[in-house]
Amino acid sequence: MFFNSLSFAVFLPIVFLLYWFVFSRNKSTQNTVLIAASYFFYACWDWRFLFLLLFSTGLDFASALMMEKAKETNQRKLWLWLTIGINLGFLGVFKYYDFFAASFAEALQTLGFQVHPVLLQLVLPVGISFYTFHGLSYVIDIYYKRIQAERNFVDYSLFVCYFPLLVAGPIERATHLLPQVKQKRHFDFNLAKEGVYQMIWGLVKKIVIADSCATYANAIFDNHASMNSASLLLGSMYFAFQIYGDFSGYSDIALGTSKLFGIQLLKNFNYPYFSRDIAEFWRRWHISLSSWFRDYLYIPLGGSKGNKALKVRNTFIIFIVSGFWHGANWTFLVWGALNAFYFLPLLLRNKNRSNLDEIILKRDIASIKVIGNIIGTFLLTCFAWIFFRANSLTHALDYIKKMLTDGQFSLQYLANQRYSQELVGLLLIFILVEWWNRAKIEPLSGKYSTVKLALALLALLAFGVYTDYKQFIYFQF
Repeated sequence: MFFNSLSFAVFLPIVFLLYWFVFSRNKSTQNTVLIAASYFFYACWDWRFLFLLLFSTGLDFASALMMEKAKETNQRKLWLWLTIGINLGFLGVFKYYDFFAASFAEALQTLGFQVHPVLLQLVLPVGISFYTFHGLSYVIDIYYKRIQAERNFVDYSLFVCYFPLLVAGPIERATHLLPQVKQKRHFDFNLAKEGVYQMIWGLVKKIVIADSCATYANAIFDNHASMNSASLLLGSMYFAFQIYGDFSGYSDIALGTSKLFGIQLLKNFNYPYFSRDIAEFWRRWHISLSSWFRDYLYIPLGGSKGNKALKVRNTFIIFIVSGFWHGANWTFLVWGALNAFYFLPLLLRNKNRSNLDEIILKRDIASIKVIGNIIGTFLLTCFAWIFFRANSLTHALDYIKKMLTDGQFSLQYLANQRYSQELVGLLLIFILVEWWNRAKIEPLSGKYSTVKLALALLALLAFGVYTDYKQFIYFQF
């Protein structure tokens, strides 16, 4: 059941009506109906994996109670590592076993050994990377006594399985979501209205921007051998807007949907393509994952403390693990490592926390430099996205080699493909709309909201008919 599907358009109003008009008596009934809706939502993907979700929920819930009950540090540590091991074990089997087995066999074959590995070829449970990290953050916080263990299994279950964030985040923290889950929610018209606007803008990002760009990005990446340098550069930019519109659009729909039920989720995107350097980009892109790795991996490793060698080590670990989290492919590892290389000069010069202020442009030389930094950061990001989008390292390297050595910069693809020039114009309008509204959650509210809402709905109807139906990219992670 996709957020941009007819089935979700039927599902959501039914849950909304049951939640506010039938089961609104107290917190327990509200949570129960949301859990039932969440498990139904997940079962629409594959009901068999409900048992894995329930097992993971029960494991983390019980382990937290045992850690809190334990008097000795060694006992607490035992429960922590047991829980981490089992959770990551399931994630490893479903997501990474075949990758490691095949890679190991290829390495042996280069040494002259013929190996035929047993591949499991398991279906990846949707959302497993996300709900696993939900649970891990909870048990780690319990171990360090940052929070107390939750004793209400219904409340904790909703924290893990809440359907707006279940399959693709944002990755929530118990300190933020559990307090909201543990109290009765009262209908807030303004919050619900804000949620509707955010949902509609998320759908615009997905259907109008991401799905439109996907058609052209796929055509260029799949036929890169016949494209010139300009077309290949354009293809990387199309994919940059595709993945941004797709994932930030999903996050907007998730946050907006949750507001309909009186629950606010963590912000996941903050206009990342307006970043002035890579460090700022990673403070604005997939914020819930970046902050998770910062708090539960980077800082425990020592963070930015220590000598330069430790700083470099920690930076590469955090980015490579982040890349590997996205998928079992060497392309994701290279994508993560490349971002680490981007980040290192800022870290070593202590400039990774430079651009914390809001961007204000004036008619002066400094503003020209800011614009240049934004464009430069965007181009670096587009280059890295080539590895993320490519099917293999060979595919990525061939694409980059052709882009850098072809030397032909005629508007080949724009001239030959139908509506390609119109898409470039659409993207320029999208950039301007986001720039003018970068201080807001979404651009539809405020002055002339009725007109803007009507234009957004008209665009959704038009592009919904003529663009191909596509699932969200991050569902595969």
